[in-house]
Amino acid sequence: MVVESEGPLEESCLGAAVLPQETARIRLDQPRTDDLADIVFLANNRKIAANLATMPHPFSGDDARRLVQRGQATSADAALYAIRLKSTGRFIGVAKYGSTEPGGPVHVGYWLGEPFWGNGHATEAVQALVDQAFSCGSMNELAAACRVTNPASRRVLVKCGFQYRDQAMIRSLAAGGSVPIERYGLERSIWRALKRWGRSA
Repeated sequence: MVVESEGPLEESCLGAAVLPQETARIRLDQPRTDDLADIVFLANNRKIAANLATMPHPFSGDDARRLVQRGQATSADAALYAIRLKSTGRFIGVAKYGSTEPGGPVHVGYWLGEPFWGNGHATEAVQALVDQAFSCGSMNELAAACRVTNPASRRVLVKCGFQYRDQAMIRSLAAGGSVPIERYGLERSIWRALKRWGRSA
């Protein structure tokens, strides 16, 4: 996911948010210090960093510690979670939501370690994250974006109900400049309709 906030959460949004529900194969919860080795191993990958706005490459132990710290401060309107395999508890990526600027739209962001690509884990994680955000948060819409050259991330967003809005350019630290992105949105009313439809199917 291209658009993501790497800064600390505002003090006004510090508080314990209820953790998202588990899915069939993954669990979202707080990143921990015992995840540091896995975080560095998986995040230190140019293929991942080049698809994000602010992830550094190389990705260091200090970067991993900052990620863990950000995961300790969650609220209904801003949260960062570790994506874990439910069967083993192993850290495999990150899913988060929050505003990149005060009063701005709430963006969904995520990344998954390359060994876990192509198995549907990102879709499960984003579905759980969206349910968490709309169930506990006050936002009326979630925003998301992906690089034009990242069809896998596009498929995740579409499967999770996000609708295409437009294209834009954004600076990517690891890509070394501006890159074209597709922007998507999911309104609360659409999410509710999809949840009702899923229950009746």
